[in-house]
Amino acid sequence: MSGILDSVNQRTQLVGQNRLELLLFRLNGRQRFGINVFKVREVLQCPALTSMPKLNPLVRGVAHIRGQTISVIDLSMATGGRRIEDLSTAFIVIAEYNRSVQGFLVGAVERIINTNWDAIMPPPQGTGRASYLTAVTEVDKELVEILDVEKILNEISPLNTDVSAEVADALDTTAFKDKIIFIADDSSVARNQVKRALTTLGLEIEMAKNGLEALNRLKEIAAETGDVTDKVGVLVSDIEMPEMDGYTLTAEIKNTPELQKLHVVLHTSLSGVFNQAMVKKVGADDFIAKFHPDELASAVQKWLGPTE
Repeated sequence: MSGILDSVNQRTQLVGQNRLELLLFRLNGRQRFGINVFKVREVLQCPALTSMPKLNPLVRGVAHIRGQTISVIDLSMATGGRRIEDLSTAFIVIAEYNRSVQGFLVGAVERIINTNWDAIMPPPQGTGRASYLTAVTEVDKELVEILDVEKILNEISPLNTDVSAEVADALDTTAFKDKIIFIADDSSVARNQVKRALTTLGLEIEMAKNGLEALNRLKEIAAETGDVTDKVGVLVSDIEMPEMDGYTLTAEIKNTPELQKLHVVLHTSLSGVFNQAMVKKVGADDFIAKFHPDELASAVQKWLGPTE
């Protein structure tokens, strides 16, 4: 297990090819789950955990790893299951989301698989609001569930989505009152966080659940107006999305004449191992690591309007 992520920094060639690698794991039963390798720093057997007062019930304790104190979240409990009892055989997946590092307690870790984003599908209809799935895929003829980690983290420690008064007072979008802001993100929690932060700009907001849905809608708008920027001021897109990721979406936009003037801001929790060169490669205009409402609102105002 110690070498399972040795080559993670060499895997960046997958980025921009609508491909990803998933680390497969189990919680308490046979069901497999997946997490994007690019968000994972390390996988270890569960070390001794230290209990601390006033911890969230879903946090089993803290671990001291390489000079850093990391909260360890029981992923089974966090998704409504029973707690992982035998810590001696359990593992911790150390990952970076939203500018912070967390440890996720899992029952077993299997292997890394290489797949394509178009094989990653939205959750089945009818899973309900309580669902913690952001996507599903099939491996070895078995369903793999990809968890909405941002939803889990937001329930444990809700993010502040308010733009500060100082930044809000400096925002001026009066020249773009007829424009909309377009948001693409597969996490319902993340979409609404972005929407709440950008509501400060006073513009209409439209949202899509993945890159393919966003691309199709942007093409519809362009067919109505002749150029998408006649209606859309800026696109704020996640990178990790089923069917089509944010890099591929950006590349498609920049290679389509009626879309290519649209400014694209990539907004993602892939802050730890993100390859900045990919922003330039696919033609994105900006990259903002999740989640800082002031930075996001300021970046959106900066990029409102078409490329000249």
